[in-house]
Amino acid sequence: MSVDVRQTPEQVYDFLDVMAHHERFTDHYLTGWRCSGPGRGVGSSATVTATLGGTRTRVTVEVVEAEAPRRIVERNVSAGGRRLARGVYTIEPSPAGGSRVWFTYAWERAPLADRLLAPVVRATMRRANRTVMRRLATELARHETAADP
Repeated sequence: MSVDVRQTPEQVYDFLDVMAHHERFTDHYLTGWRCSGPGRGVGSSATVTATLGGTRTRVTVEVVEAEAPRRIVERNVSAGGRRLARGVYTIEPSPAGGSRVWFTYAWERAPLADRLLAPVVRATMRRANRTVMRRLATELARHETAADP
C-alpha cells in the first residue's frame, strides 16, 4: 500500500520517526495511545487498543529498525505475545517530486484462529491501512503547514 506526498523523504521520515505522530493518522482503529521510551527512533513504542472487525486487542508497537530517511520498521506484539507482526514504512523519492510512502504489514506469528480467518483479516487490514495512508498524506500536509513560518 502506498501514497504519494509532496514532502521530501527527509520530511516524511522526520514526521514518521516520532511515535506520537502515528496517533493522528491511525486513530480510526488504534485508540488509547500510551507512548513510552524515547520520543523517536529505535526503542520508541506505544501501547494501543486495536479495534477491527468487531474485536478489540491491546497491541504494543515498537520501532526496532530505523534508517533515515528511507525506512522505519515496527514490531507489533499482541494476544499475550502469541501474535507478532511487522510493519514497515519505506520512503522513496517520487519521480513526480515529493515522496512515495509504502507501508507493509505482515504477521510473523499468529494464533490458530487468526490463521484460519486470514483472508477476512487481510481484507479488513487492507481497508484500514488504505485509510491510514490517505490520512498520513493529510497529516503530512498539515504538519508542513504548521511548520511554515
